[in-house]
Amino acid sequence: MASQPFQWHYDEFEDGNYEIHGYAFFFILFLIIVILLLTILILYARCICHCQGRPSHAPQSLPSHRGLDPTTCISKLPITLSETNIGEAECCICLGVFQNGDKLKLLPVCHHCFHSECVDKWLTTRSTCPLCRAQLRFDSLV
Repeated sequence: MASQPFQWHYDEFEDGNYEIHGYAFFFILFLIIVILLLTILILYARCICHCQGRPSHAPQSLPSHRGLDPTTCISKLPITLSETNIGEAECCICLGVFQNGDKLKLLPVCHHCFHSECVDKWLTTRSTCPLCRAQLRFDSLV
């Protein structure tokens, strides 16, 4: 049997079906530009809304000294010496157990007791009891 040569049928491969016509190309390009512009607009609006909610960067006047005055308030607190009947009580600031003869300060509002040096340092930066956070008023200390 003699083999016949293979013949291509070019009629089956029509290039017209695979072409992107000019108007389709411009439509796709238009859609890409519109999506890009919408994305930029959304990001810009998000940035504007986010920046409006922030506080300004202007310096705020914070009180420079929130604690009690060492000369008029802290020095007015009475100092007592610890006694042997205190037991296993400890200073909640330094976590040291009260020893016989330690200098202690009793806060007038809540009656909590601390080492004198520990509570003095605490009260220069804060005006509350270290244990219960009771507010120490100036009139109660003078």
